[in-house]
Amino acid sequence: MDGQAALWAAILASGVYHGLNPGMGWPLAVAAGLTERRGAAVARTLAPLAAGHLLSIAVVLLPFGALTVLLDWTREIRIAAGLAIIGFSGVLLLYPRHPRWLARVRPTQVTFWSFSVALLHGAGLMLVPMLLGLCGQAAPGRPLSIALVDNAGLALEVAVVHTAALIVASGLVAGAVYGALGLEMLRRSWFDLGRIWAGSLAFVGALAVWSAV
Repeated sequence: MDGQAALWAAILASGVYHGLNPGMGWPLAVAAGLTERRGAAVARTLAPLAAGHLLSIAVVLLPFGALTVLLDWTREIRIAAGLAIIGFSGVLLLYPRHPRWLARVRPTQVTFWSFSVALLHGAGLMLVPMLLGLCGQAAPGRPLSIALVDNAGLALEVAVVHTAALIVASGLVAGAVYGALGLEMLRRSWFDLGRIWAGSLAFVGALAVWSAV
């Protein structure tokens, strides 16, 4: 597997990982299905979850995509991004709970909830090293305006591919829980990936710094 294929594989894998994490919202889809007693409600809730996650990822990745046109500073940008990810993972370990206002978001605000949670979890930060790697493999010598447009398009492509993998994983889990187990499964055997999530962020950040030095 070449370097570019490995980066895209990592983007897909992170999407699946995010999708399996209940903190990213698939229990909301299960709850909607059980409340309305229709499987269609599960699928309908996944759409705003995906929209919020996609927006959150894009908001984080687009500035980094723009920064990579500063070719003389590429190494420094990668190191700074890695250190930022490590620092954010430390914040998640120290303050693992969501702000209370997130628990009061109404069902009609699922997109806003998904956007906020993904942003507070640092979901977009996990993809920054992959984006920087892909931008670094782009054709050199491009005019500044073309490089900006190309990198913005690449950032959006990363966000879309990642979110597609997330929503497939979330949909499969939500459908299985709704169809076979219901919310009683969540009450009895809830699994919290908070510390694992923070640890994986720290690992990605350390890897980004190591690859840049």
